[in-house]
Amino acid sequence: MSEQIALNPAQQKFLAQTRNSFKFNLFLLAKLPSAYFCGVRLREIDEQKCTVSVPYKWLSQNPFRSTYFACLAMAAEMSTGLPALMAITGSKPPVSMLVVNLQAEFVKKADKRTVFTFDDVQGIMRVIEEAKETGEGMTYEATSIGRLPDGEEVARFKVVWSFKARAK
Repeated sequence: MSEQIALNPAQQKFLAQTRNSFKFNLFLLAKLPSAYFCGVRLREIDEQKCTVSVPYKWLSQNPFRSTYFACLAMAAEMSTGLPALMAITGSKPPVSMLVVNLQAEFVKKADKRTVFTFDDVQGIMRVIEEAKETGEGMTYEATSIGRLPDGEEVARFKVVWSFKARAK
């Protein structure tokens, strides 16, 4: 098992700001309005995992009485993207990030609030550190699992992120 990567002050500040629901909801409204209006919300973020939820409601439904797949994808992507964004915050040199692939497996109808959990924040941080050290572009396949309130798996998303240190 690799040693845990400690957060720098900018990353700690990022965590504090994302944990403030008022500030984070303003961020969503300004930068990701579709996620905000669909009800995608951050539940938890720390150095180990990130949890994001999406409700089953009028703005997130499909005609088949379940949560629209794109709303599920927004929540899954956010559960992997927020830790990546945290990891590049305050980075020297700066690091760019981009989704380069997305795969989804739908196991069950999402007819209640679905909670997506990504539990390898340290893994994504290690890949970003390697991208900074080598100057090469690196990819990381982040898996986020969506579950209903009873714990039953609804969907599994694999989001492939690309990271590249910018020229100094």
